[in-house]
Amino acid sequence: MRIAIPIDEDKSNICQVLGRAPYFLIADTNTNENELKENPATDAQEGAGLKAAQFIVDCKVDALITPRCGANSGEVMKEANIQIYKSEGTDYKENITAFLEKRLHLLESFHSGYHGIR
Repeated sequence: MRIAIPIDEDKSNICQVLGRAPYFLIADTNTNENELKENPATDAQEGAGLKAAQFIVDCKVDALITPRCGANSGEVMKEANIQIYKSEGTDYKENITAFLEKRLHLLESFHSGYHGIR
């Protein structure tokens, strides 16, 4: 299974804003390999959440672990059959472990987006 996680500038903590996250960690639970990819939507003038969501879809992941997600991005994930899980804390390694141990819950509420906030 492949999991995407938005990562902060420090390259070790989960970013609180999905669309503007500097990086996405793509974790492959079958091979135990992680790949850090730059988010092409970070500096987008508008629509960063949608662009980030499409990037995640293009990375062919099965799940996303994030603290929050906008409604439009969530819809893109839903259409691609990507499950969205709510992160616990900011340590990505702990969240991968929690996911594998089935301790994370599906994200149930989606915000309307940040619209122009960087």
